[in-house]
Amino acid sequence: MKIHLTINHELEETEVHIHAKDYNEQIERLMRQLQASQTTMLDGYDQQEIHLLKISDIYSIYAEDAKVFLQTDEQEFESKRKLYELEAQLAKDFVRVSKSTLVNIHKISSIQMGKIGTTQLLLENDVAIHVSRKYLKELKRHLGIGRDS
Repeated sequence: MKIHLTINHELEETEVHIHAKDYNEQIERLMRQLQASQTTMLDGYDQQEIHLLKISDIYSIYAEDAKVFLQTDEQEFESKRKLYELEAQLAKDFVRVSKSTLVNIHKISSIQMGKIGTTQLLLENDVAIHVSRKYLKELKRHLGIGRDS
């Protein structure tokens, strides 16, 4: 992949152009990262209150009983968005670790590999989260560890 930067003082805002032979997984990932880099806050709901949460304060996002929750160090907030929407929006900082859970990669303290092929993440707030085998390869790729990184 070639990367070119052109500085033009006449532009009013930054523009990103991607020129590719065809649309593939690498291009899709790049587009998601560029879109995700623009998001810094999420709205979280606690009863009748709306809280603006910094993405860096969210440890995990999970779905349960058709609702989506944002977990911070101190409490949980409900989100009005779908899990797949948040996954696309936060692709730079979050990775899916199971069908119903996204984890902030910056909040992972350790990865614990069990003897029978089970994997758990320990987050900085001492919460353990199960990693599904289906999503383990993508987690390792996102963290830049293992053979496929």
